[in-house]
Amino acid sequence: MANSKFVTMDANEAVAHVAYRVNECIAIYPITPSSPMGEWADQWASEGKKNIWGTIPSVSELQSEGGAAGAVHGALQRGALTTTFTASQGLLLMIPNMYKIAGELIPMVMHVTARSLACQALSIFGDHSDVMAVRQTGYAMLASQSVQEAMDFAMIAQTATLESRIPFLHFFDGFRTSHEVQKINVLSEDQIRSMVDIKKVMEHRSRGLSPENPVIRGTAQNPDIYFQARETVNGFYAACPDIVQKAMDKFAKVSGRQYSLFQYTGPKDAEQVIVIMASGVEVVEETVKAMSANGAKVGCLKVSLYRPFDVKRFVSLLPETTKNLIVLDRTKEPGSIGEPLFQDVVAALQEASQNGWSGFRQTPRVFGGRYGLSSKEFTPAMVKGIFDFFASGKSKHGFTIGINDDVTHLSLPYDPSYSIESDKVVRAMFYGLGADGTVGANKNSIKIIGENTDNYAQGFFVYDSKKSGAITVSHLRFGPEPIRSPYLISSADFIACHQTVFLEKYDMLRNAKPGATFLLNVPWEADKVWENIPLEVQKAIIEKKLKFYVIDAYKVAADSGMGMRINTIMQVCFFAISGVLPREQAIGEIKKSIQKTYGKKGEEVVKRNLQAVDMTLAHLHEVKVPATADSKVRKLPPVTPDAPKFVKEVLGTIVEGRGDDLPVSAFPVDGTYPTATTQYEKRNIALEIPVWDPEVCIQCGKCNIVCPHAVIRMKVYDPKHLENAPQGFKSADAKMPAFKGQKFTIQVAPEDCTGCGVCVETCPAKSKTDPSKKAINMQPQIPLREAERPRWAHFLSLPEFDRTKLNPAMINQQQVMRPLFEFSGACGGCGETPYVKLISQLFGDRAVIANATGCSSIYGGNMPTTPWAKDANGRGPAWANSLFEDNAEFGFGFRMAIDKQKEFAGELLKKLETKIGADLVGALLGASQKTEAEIQAQRERVADLKKKLSGLSSDPDVAQLLSLADTLVKKSVWIMGGDGWAYDIGFGGLDHVIASGKNVNILVLDTEVYSNTGGQMSKSTPRSAVAKFAMGGKLTGKKNLGLIAMTYGNVYVASIAMGANDQQALKAILEAEAYDGPSIIIAYSHCIAHGINMTKGMNEQKAAVASGQWVLYRFDPSRIEKGENPLTLDSKTPTIPVEQFLMAENRFKMLAKSKPEHAKELFKLAQKDVDFRWKLYEYLAAGKSQPELPKAA
Repeated sequence: MANSKFVTMDANEAVAHVAYRVNECIAIYPITPSSPMGEWADQWASEGKKNIWGTIPSVSELQSEGGAAGAVHGALQRGALTTTFTASQGLLLMIPNMYKIAGELIPMVMHVTARSLACQALSIFGDHSDVMAVRQTGYAMLASQSVQEAMDFAMIAQTATLESRIPFLHFFDGFRTSHEVQKINVLSEDQIRSMVDIKKVMEHRSRGLSPENPVIRGTAQNPDIYFQARETVNGFYAACPDIVQKAMDKFAKVSGRQYSLFQYTGPKDAEQVIVIMASGVEVVEETVKAMSANGAKVGCLKVSLYRPFDVKRFVSLLPETTKNLIVLDRTKEPGSIGEPLFQDVVAALQEASQNGWSGFRQTPRVFGGRYGLSSKEFTPAMVKGIFDFFASGKSKHGFTIGINDDVTHLSLPYDPSYSIESDKVVRAMFYGLGADGTVGANKNSIKIIGENTDNYAQGFFVYDSKKSGAITVSHLRFGPEPIRSPYLISSADFIACHQTVFLEKYDMLRNAKPGATFLLNVPWEADKVWENIPLEVQKAIIEKKLKFYVIDAYKVAADSGMGMRINTIMQVCFFAISGVLPREQAIGEIKKSIQKTYGKKGEEVVKRNLQAVDMTLAHLHEVKVPATADSKVRKLPPVTPDAPKFVKEVLGTIVEGRGDDLPVSAFPVDGTYPTATTQYEKRNIALEIPVWDPEVCIQCGKCNIVCPHAVIRMKVYDPKHLENAPQGFKSADAKMPAFKGQKFTIQVAPEDCTGCGVCVETCPAKSKTDPSKKAINMQPQIPLREAERPRWAHFLSLPEFDRTKLNPAMINQQQVMRPLFEFSGACGGCGETPYVKLISQLFGDRAVIANATGCSSIYGGNMPTTPWAKDANGRGPAWANSLFEDNAEFGFGFRMAIDKQKEFAGELLKKLETKIGADLVGALLGASQKTEAEIQAQRERVADLKKKLSGLSSDPDVAQLLSLADTLVKKSVWIMGGDGWAYDIGFGGLDHVIASGKNVNILVLDTEVYSNTGGQMSKSTPRSAVAKFAMGGKLTGKKNLGLIAMTYGNVYVASIAMGANDQQALKAILEAEAYDGPSIIIAYSHCIAHGINMTKGMNEQKAAVASGQWVLYRFDPSRIEKGENPLTLDSKTPTIPVEQFLMAENRFKMLAKSKPEHAKELFKLAQKDVDFRWKLYEYLAAGKSQPELPKAA
């Protein structure tokens, strides 16, 4: 160890370490889980780090993965060493260019974090679906099994591609390897340099397109020559395996680590051999070692170079005693005779047999199986289960392992208790809440242990794909030997629960081994803890004889000025209790890491963190565990008792964290799930919730409209409904004239609130007796929960106010409408969801929604529960997500189908007029549907139509019309997504759809970054903002999407910001939906990625408008017909300099701290951007009315 540089990092960083140093150009685009590779490249370039030739690589973000592939191809054609990073659907978008690059024999290495493809559902997690979908492109494919191997193979692939001229796809498992943190031996720049043959670099450069030596490429060929020309590359592919092995041998001399194209582990007389690649290899190899030590005749053949497949080397490593060859694929190809690796192995054995290369005593049987899709666990227990099954003489092709297939019965049994983990390894688990800093602190702990002791360290982090506020589980291992356990911990020495509420929902101590240590963050005094934890937890602590420690980390955080961030505090507790490092040394290292991590955010942030460290130990207490469990508190069911059967039995099991236990038969066959299921989950993650004061309230509805999770609601109702109200249910006389004689209530859903406080911050009503109090005020949730639960239930039972009698243009009336988007998994204080919720209130009962992949598709459609809801009549938004790039076209398809179906229904109505009645047919076809009352009247006519049709004799036309009758009610088509979609990857489709003239409504939730993938720059990102992929501050201005849309003249366009002008936002949304044509609403959405206090998010929106950074306007083409200017400027002249707004957000302030002179220049340019944009809109809004648009023929 002393002679090598060991550093703790994940595979994304390990690969980027090599890729950055051996390339001149890097074209990037964010996609989980590969984005960090691009982020590292961008960060290093912004810091001026050079590659091995002493120049800073050119790093450029493109508008899509297809764009990145095109840029890569272009740079390669010019002779530059070029790379890119991608995964999943992004890799599929690169396929056309991959064929071209391979066909032109251009050396390059593409690095892929292998990830699931979106099929019945999207998944961001890892398997080989994507890489197997490109195996036909002509790229060589090299698979890494670990973090160390990912770094090493990135280097070997670069050496081999230059020598062979075959482009390489280097892949490693998404999340399982890409995000696993390990202590690895890092390649030095000298080692990297020694692996690159400069002559080959020069040869590549000399083949680049140059007018000094002109050639042409990309010609068109005819049938007479294409076939022959396609065969010219054969020799290069034939030579490639030897070249790769040669590179591996050279690497061994440079690094001391020897690799081979294939590697066998196990006894020479093995009878059962598993063939596998990537991270699963380590699981099988370690299991083989354990089993063979006990006499089992089992082996593992690891595949590193998958393409080109070297048959001779493959069969030469198989024991002659092999009876069963079991091929494991981490992908599924429905309808095939077997998955890809299986098919290759079968073909390899046949070719070897025909050529006399195999030396088996008898031809082995070959079986294919599937494992680990979407990062499903793959453990030694499963490997042993496979070996035991086939050793017993049974056989099953196409089997699965790790799931219960009770439909086609393909799954193999295994004993989950089987373990091969060493007692020398310390295993720790940490349960945290997304965005509470737990994961970051644990990554830091691994680094401290890995780099300050002789121990090896491993960290893996289980994320929910929901936004912040979902559970995260950190799995940490430390030990004296390299850790080869790419699976989750099942027996932990240390368990920390950073959120008390988890004890009520999850079996937190299931994985605690006897005598383990349990650390709990609590809101109680140490002597009150035992009586407040659930009985089930008490029993587990006693039965397992756990050491029990507690701390009120939120109190320490508050007292030290850390707000709600408890990560540093809990990290100190871990080191203080675990003894992994001497306490003083550990605390010293934590303090060093705080300086390094938070230095860029300012001295004040550093100071608060250091203060938290110093205060922690005084608040850490060991609880003396009583001999008996006597708590009156019980673990709560995962969903409420009134949940439907499917929600209880399936979704509830997933909520409880036991989704792995569900059998195949539990799931819908086509990915269709019920809506309105978040209401049953009750996450209880808020520490504080808002409490309404009827005496102070002015009934304005502002708290309702800004609530990101639809947990604070208002109703107006007949006073008689208070007769059976539970004790403490609050009400007031309704103040609006439209509600005269009615009662008014604002009620909070106590168990669904996230405690963000946006409602309180927005509330304009202040108490006259106590100015510090408003009409709603935050109070601790736990004491209120039991009392508020029946009040919320009663509130829900109150009848909804008649929508036809509401004025939807007035917030204090409109907000009485029931939200049909509720309790989503969005971040607390989210800036996007208030707009989505508002649209659901206005049009949800007749809306069809196309949602681009991104934040809105995750908080809107992530399992287990979904926030899209139904009204009392069972109506609600019908929602679907296709992909990221095609959302506008997807929604266009909705409109195309609705229009056709309505047209066909009209034709059938006329055809059946004599049977239905001329009056009803005329009313249905001629109905105006502009208001709620008119739409309700049409629904009643459709109900009459259905009754009549049901009474008619069997007739194909009658059946057709009955199936289409509901299309006669006006449908509202919404196309929703973020700025990454609308400004970048989906812009071409969006442009085409608004140009079509079709009646679709587009909502752009503009956070000015790719929020879902971690905050990367989009073309919406403003100048000077620091974002991932723009770590040096964005140099160019924000794309003016609204102005582009206006140029068509017949598109309704609005720019809104609810926090600045909620009434304008409401008006724009109503106008957009009413406009019979395409509309686009660009909604300013503050985001956690902005580096702001999310409680004050609406204030940030107000400041953005006040500075002119965001302009409010409405462009309504219908005004043209009246001879009026279509553009209405709703903003006032900017009242504050833009720098005042910028310096309130960390995304801008970071640049001022890290590069003050650069920031000063960019801030000046940002002010010029604001001045120009304001003057332009002012000029356009003040100008003459636009000429009348020509009508379609």
